[in-house]
Amino acid sequence: MNMHLKPGLWQQQTMKLAMTQELTQAIALLQYSAQELTEFLEAKTMENPFIQLDVPEMKALHSKKGRVRESGSSSNDEKNWVEHVADHSHTLLDYLRMQLSLIPLDPTEKRILDFLLYNMDDNGYMTISIPEAAQMCRCPEEKAEEVLEIIRELEPAGVGAFHLQDCLLLQLQRMKDAPELVKVMIKDYFMEFADKNWRPLAKKLNVDVKDIQSAADFIQKLNPKPGARFHHEQPTYVKPDVTVAIVNDTIEVHLLEDDLPKVVFQKDYFNELAMHKDPKLKQFMKEKEKDYVWLLKSLEQRKQTIQRVGLKIVEKQRDFFFQGPSRLQTLNMKEIAEELEIHESTVSRAVRGKYMQTPYGTYELKFFFPSGIASNSEEGASAQQVKSRMTDMVNSENKQKPLSDQEISNRLKEEGFSISRRTVAKYRDQLNIASSSKRKRYD
Repeated sequence: MNMHLKPGLWQQQTMKLAMTQELTQAIALLQYSAQELTEFLEAKTMENPFIQLDVPEMKALHSKKGRVRESGSSSNDEKNWVEHVADHSHTLLDYLRMQLSLIPLDPTEKRILDFLLYNMDDNGYMTISIPEAAQMCRCPEEKAEEVLEIIRELEPAGVGAFHLQDCLLLQLQRMKDAPELVKVMIKDYFMEFADKNWRPLAKKLNVDVKDIQSAADFIQKLNPKPGARFHHEQPTYVKPDVTVAIVNDTIEVHLLEDDLPKVVFQKDYFNELAMHKDPKLKQFMKEKEKDYVWLLKSLEQRKQTIQRVGLKIVEKQRDFFFQGPSRLQTLNMKEIAEELEIHESTVSRAVRGKYMQTPYGTYELKFFFPSGIASNSEEGASAQQVKSRMTDMVNSENKQKPLSDQEISNRLKEEGFSISRRTVAKYRDQLNIASSSKRKRYD
């Protein structure tokens, strides 16, 4: 093929989408969560002097009679709700130091003690060995062991242990009612007990397997993480963007916007500056006014898109809202996009960081797009449905003959779910369900 490359000017008509600043802003606003949108609008007020945010006031607390309680008021018959909020600011380290403050220690012991406490994790386990501690503290190992024993005598029982077996033994030492069989199993046959090789273990100890089961039930009373009760992570609060309620067998969907700040144009300030004849000022004002108009359009487009996607999700997952999470159907974003005649990426942005409040709890919108699993039904099944059935099967199984992964797989296939044994094992791990050998009871 001959090609003639000659210099010259040529006209060619093409079609392409220009990513203007306004379009980029609209796309960004759609994918913002409520918190990110608020932060974006606050930043906008710094760029545009004519934009002001009308931030909604926090709703007042109402009494049972519907009266609004003023912040400065108090009465004898009504208690301040703040006084009933528990203080969980103490950590495990604080609790241990409080007890240690009552014990006389010399400077060397305090130095070793601080080092050992620094190398204790949040569950109360030591993360360093005695030889390592002695080397770092430049002291004899016997001295480091003495200081460690001081820690191991504190509350809660089990702190200062090096591993689970050590932790359980520390707790058993303080219990007067601990059966001798329990102490022997934890001290001398811990791995065999933990692996649930109970029949050979029963022969070694010359006891019945039921005795081993009773000992296991007693061990369940012990705390494998003595410091865990001092963990007080700050709760994560989620503001739903969409709320769904069932009223008289009808699904009602509402878009929640009350908590979002309202964008207000400062018209008086704009008119005041408009009296000036400075060309640069007028150009600046024109651009900022246009920026405000585009911002309103982008916010309205964001609202409509989230609302349309939310309504379509409710339509597609109708069984979920009437019957619960076990009825969640397989669904993909492409299906929603095609029915709404929008791009799939638009659906993806619309559900990102958005939450829906339902009669069964608050879920991220992405939750309603589970992966599909082959089934006999036309709609297909979701992983959530299969996990729900697996949980029901395990809860109702005969604990003396628990279901194996293969048996669960076979039962699921009988119900129309094409699930392999390997997938059952994967889902079981995700549900924190032990294997059949670990779930078996001997009484």
